[in-house]
Amino acid sequence: MTKTKYFVLDANTLISAFLLAKTSIAARAFYKASSEGTIVLSDETYAEFSDVFIRPKFDRYVPFEKRLAIIEDLKSIVKFVAITIEIQACRDTKDNKYLELAISSVADCIITGDKDLLVLHPFQNIPILTAGDFLEKN
Repeated sequence: MTKTKYFVLDANTLISAFLLAKTSIAARAFYKASSEGTIVLSDETYAEFSDVFIRPKFDRYVPFEKRLAIIEDLKSIVKFVAITIEIQACRDTKDNKYLELAISSVADCIITGDKDLLVLHPFQNIPILTAGDFLEKN
């Protein structure tokens, strides 16, 4: 029996995937991760995504009501993982939650554009890739 692959996408990658055209790099990475395995979120990473995604600056891309629906719909297509470890490895401490999620879920990859996370590649044998690099992998 093969293990389900788990993928961690940071908030900015998820937001880009939902705001930009379905052919954007972020959207293609989201769909590839979804088709090859399961996207995982923690309560904390979901809260960050939700809090940022409802900001008025995104009104010009996607109407507020549609963004609320996306936030709600996302719950049904991801797996929520309880955080089992505290990590203090990232120079931006707010990003430690993605490392904690990756370790707690035994993720196969973290997909991010955040330089504070990318410099840690690989983190405890978990690749940290940009959406573009993830698309080129395999």
